[in-house]
Amino acid sequence: MKTFALFAAAAATALTLAACQKKDAQPDPADPGTSNEAVNAVQDATAAAVGAVAANTIGQVSTDDFVTNAAISDMYEIEAGKIASTKGRSADVKAFGKMMVADHTRMANDMKPLVSAAGKTPPTGLDERRKGMIDNLNAAKPEDFDNAYLSQQEAAHSEALDLMKGYADKGDDIGLKGAAAKAVPTIQAHLDKVRALQAAGPK
Repeated sequence: MKTFALFAAAAATALTLAACQKKDAQPDPADPGTSNEAVNAVQDATAAAVGAVAANTIGQVSTDDFVTNAAISDMYEIEAGKIASTKGRSADVKAFGKMMVADHTRMANDMKPLVSAAGKTPPTGLDERRKGMIDNLNAAKPEDFDNAYLSQQEAAHSEALDLMKGYADKGDDIGLKGAAAKAVPTIQAHLDKVRALQAAGPK
């Protein structure tokens, strides 16, 4: 119960801060220098902050919440990867998007029988937070897309890594604990690749 209270308080704080930042980032019709890109970047930062708090608490608390968050994480990665594979400007970003579709489809399929064995039912669609991230990718200008996608990917894989490590360590279903532990090296490799692409800059 104490963990849930801490999660709620931390998430509320992150959302309040992001709301203030979002207000500051609203496009100013009188100033053509401002744009929806700034607003979308703040929304993605908010999603990352909330996700980081969630991954460090929810995955360690209940199998239901772990299953939900793991499934949504894979669905988001697949959908975002499909967008990146066509909308990405650099060949590296396009290739990374294709890899996300393949790897996260495989991870989701590997998890399905274990989820069923645990008597759980995964969600069939994205939550509002991830829907907003997908909307921002679809809305990104071509020249801004790669940076927006890689920024989301850095946050999403950091969140997924914390979620998997947390459940592998403290989860209560043996099969899902094993799947979480197995996923860790793949997610870490994805995160390392994202950071390498960010460090390399635009191509």
